Amino acid sequence: MIEARTKRDAVVRLMDGEDLLGELRRLSADSAIVVCGIGMLREIELGYWNGEVYEKHHFDTPVELVSLQGTIARSGDERVVHVHACVGKPDGSALAGHLFAGTVHNTAEIGLRLPGGIVLERKVEETGLTGLYPRLRPTAEDAV
Repeated sequence: MIEARTKRDAVVRLMDGEDLLGELRRLSADSAIVVCGIGMLREIELGYWNGEVYEKHHFDTPVELVSLQGTIARSGDERVVHVHACVGKPDGSALAGHLFAGTVHNTAEIGLRLPGGIVLERKVEETGLTGLYPRLRPTAEDAV
């Protein structure tokens, strides 16, 4: 992974064979908004929430990563990457959904926004999903 970062933004480039979600979990940012992502993936698993469970579909062949967006948040001690992807097949058709897995094929370029004053947390809800609970980050002024 190649990463460039400022206080508010980060851009990462992932290389062939890297686990997209695993690499995003390894970032030092506990809260981030995945603004965009392009490149190629293979061995992807996309899901659709039917109201009770995710219906998952696996695709081995390479596809173009057309769009990627979502969040990176904390849930207890773990970093949760919740992203949705749209991928293009060679015939021009598209597949989309919750991205459960994906291996980078050639390259992937991802832009992130780091919300300095906001903490993103996930909490398990009655549905079984982990809902996003954003909150303002306490400042030194708040502690006084």
